[in-house]
Amino acid sequence: MTQPVRQRFTFEEYVQLDEDTGYKHEYLNGVVWAMAGGSPDHAAIAGNVLTLLNNALRDQRCRAFTSDLRVRIKATGLGTYPDVSVVCDQLELDPEDPKGHTVVNPRVLVEVLSPSTEEYDRGEKLEHYKTIPSLHEVMLVAHDRRQVELWQRHGDKWVRSEALEHDTVELESLGCRLSVAEIYRDPLT
Repeated sequence: MTQPVRQRFTFEEYVQLDEDTGYKHEYLNGVVWAMAGGSPDHAAIAGNVLTLLNNALRDQRCRAFTSDLRVRIKATGLGTYPDVSVVCDQLELDPEDPKGHTVVNPRVLVEVLSPSTEEYDRGEKLEHYKTIPSLHEVMLVAHDRRQVELWQRHGDKWVRSEALEHDTVELESLGCRLSVAEIYRDPLT
């Protein structure tokens, strides 16, 4: 006889599950689900964004992180791994993560969209992100065209803008601009 699958986890148990399995999972309301790996294009685009941000932030008290950094949205409880995160001034760690590997204060989050996650990233996940008090901007980078959707907090409202291939994306909270062409740069083509 097999054991029933466990249905609910505490946040601490979820953190331990990630540690024990070596796989990334998302967490919400006690439910844990595995995150799929990305395509080579997805990984390259995320790498390009990370490189551009690291270069732009060189003289600031901000640091860009890969998708290995877990972010927790305290207002909703979502634990997830954005493709790129930027934290400024100091890391605020989630006290419910005994390993100290989860931050709660990103300033900018970037998601590279994929066919399987685009609807979720543009919808439910974006709404979770918008509840983070420290968050100023969210970049949604298309996978199938050279287009970046930027959501920026202006007071109590979030404003959407779009940048295409020959445009730049202005991250006001970081005081930097990213070239859309450089985000999609592929020296192998």
